Amino acid sequence: MNIFLYIIIFIMGSLFGSFFTLAVYRIPKKQDIIHTHSYCPNCNHKLGLLDLFPIISYIALRGKCRYCKEKIRPRYFILEILSGTLFIAFAFLIGIRFETLTVLKIIDFSFTALYLTFIILLAGIDKENRKVEKSVSIYGIVISIMYMIYLCIVDQANIYRYAIYLVLYIIILTLDTITLKRFAKNSYLTGILLMIITMVVFTNEFIVATSIILTLLAIAIYMLIYKLKENRKKQKQSDKQIAKQISIAFYLGASNIIVVILALLSNCYM
Repeated sequence: MNIFLYIIIFIMGSLFGSFFTLAVYRIPKKQDIIHTHSYCPNCNHKLGLLDLFPIISYIALRGKCRYCKEKIRPRYFILEILSGTLFIAFAFLIGIRFETLTVLKIIDFSFTALYLTFIILLAGIDKENRKVEKSVSIYGIVISIMYMIYLCIVDQANIYRYAIYLVLYIIILTLDTITLKRFAKNSYLTGILLMIITMVVFTNEFIVATSIILTLLAIAIYMLIYKLKENRKKQKQSDKQIAKQISIAFYLGASNIIVVILALLSNCYM
């Protein structure tokens, strides 16, 4: 029965993966992600039901659009598989089993899915556009407030701890609004700070601190490799110019998922 349950979870995860690719493409373009029918970005032809099955449709169509025969980027296929695998991994590590399935377990897993959606969307958009999308940040704040209320009611969590995070949200959003009015643009740093607070709410301070350290290490390696390539091409940029090209939210999101999985594995082993 557990195998059947995990198959369902994998399918659900791959459906989320399909949604992630759509949302990462549309959100920066300010396009509707719910009501507008899926279409091929090359020929703009509306996709039929047979074109929308995660993983299966890509294989059946041999990685090409049914209508214009343009190649579909492999990342769609890869993300659907990774998303399904990620959902199974988290379900297993938080103890989702058919024989021990309870309402609270389902709620916990639902919040996990919502959190993964936040992290992947923010990281994916940043990777493609080097931008922390404010609408995704607001989504993260909303689900974190819902999660805080849930923890305070069900687990009787420390309400004062979460009150601090709410105050931080308000302060950062207020400063962002002032910055937006003065300079007519959203602050990248503000988006990163909001992301970190949301990460702390859903995980904990130690995991987020470890995620930041891993992110800094990844960025240092990236800058080192970039400079080595520059030396070969004899083209030099300042550290500030290189830093502006680094998708911090992408590295932070990936690091957080890795650290959370390692922490859950450690708990399971113990």
